[in-house]
Amino acid sequence: MPVFTNQASLTYNDVVIDSNIVTGEIIGALTAAKTALTSSYQQGDTVTYVISITNSSASAYTGLTITDDLGAYTVGALTVRPLDYVDGSLAYYSSGTLTPASADAGGDSLVITGIGVPAGGNAVVIYQARVNQFAPLAQDAQITNTAVITGTGLAAPITITDTITAESAPQLSITKSLSPETVVDNSEVTYTLTIQNTGNAPAEGIVVSDVFDPVLSNISVTYNGVPWTAPANYTYNTGTGVFQTAGGQISLPAAQITQDPETGVVSITPATAVIRITGTI
Repeated sequence: MPVFTNQASLTYNDVVIDSNIVTGEIIGALTAAKTALTSSYQQGDTVTYVISITNSSASAYTGLTITDDLGAYTVGALTVRPLDYVDGSLAYYSSGTLTPASADAGGDSLVITGIGVPAGGNAVVIYQARVNQFAPLAQDAQITNTAVITGTGLAAPITITDTITAESAPQLSITKSLSPETVVDNSEVTYTLTIQNTGNAPAEGIVVSDVFDPVLSNISVTYNGVPWTAPANYTYNTGTGVFQTAGGQISLPAAQITQDPETGVVSITPATAVIRITGTI
């Protein structure tokens, strides 16, 4: 809080004599904290933020404004915001009572108005923000979200921050396709299994299982275009149609994460592996 100084002087027979300098500090009656209900994030996640304000004075504060920068940071000459306010998510409680307040995210920041804190009471402001395409996603990347509380009666603006970290983990998906989709008996078909990692960490020890119905016979298998053999790379039961890759055969590096220096948009290029299984129905 602000520190102030003061000094007196006296004049006697055209001589000025200064007193010593005293120093004081204004201690605010309002204290505040900002907390995210999750410590990590992925692109597309919704993060809930809670701002708690406590008033230790005997007078109420009214007409306070909270300005949230939505995690703004710079990329070259740009300022980008990795969070988007979720419309309608604002909830404001004054000493436990749900109270109307207004949220406007139409400008560069989220501006919340109409906040008051009763004498000796507290206020809680809750809202959500969605992680957008400007969020940094590399390992150990962070979003630091800053809010500033201003209003009549405050000796100085109150600044509160909270930091969340990009989740460090693989993010795996698998899709399956069939070619051709229409076949006659005793014809050959190919199943294609595409595995992707969109996370910022590698994935090892991946095992893929499938059950072919109708059962395939005379199968051949490739992994990223390289022929596989059984049982070194996979197992297949010609009676039940159960297919499974052997342990240690499939691993994927982390996805490639890049940020366009002109737009600030963060892009993900997945790491990909493809298994093709061809057999006769």
